[in-house]
Amino acid sequence: MPDSLQDLESRRADLVKQIAKLGDLRSGSISDTSGRCGKSNCRCHQPGNPAHGPNPRLTYKDQGKTVTESLPTPVAQKKAEREIAEFRHFEQLIRAFIEVNAKLCRARSAKQESASQEKKRRLRPAKKPPAN
Repeated sequence: MPDSLQDLESRRADLVKQIAKLGDLRSGSISDTSGRCGKSNCRCHQPGNPAHGPNPRLTYKDQGKTVTESLPTPVAQKKAEREIAEFRHFEQLIRAFIEVNAKLCRARSAKQESASQEKKRRLRPAKKPPAN
């Protein structure tokens, strides 16, 4: 059984409230990098010694360019993880919002729309007869 208009409008209002309650969010992903530094006398260049890392980095797009930020502390990494999780939640809410709006558009018939438009039309004043 299809949802009623009232149910769909209620669901849409609920989604708007959930979106309004979102905290700090950002897109991106966190990855660990490891590698050898440029100092030839560093331990990372000695045979049998591990490379530096893992070093967590946040990567995201800004105006079409890839940006990478170091996350120097575990606190910074946890903060970025929370913000990314909030962004993923935001994406889910937006998808649901779009889906509910599409259902609302399909549920409202063209007849209902035209009837509501007719009610909103202003009547034109009657034409005055030409003055002699």
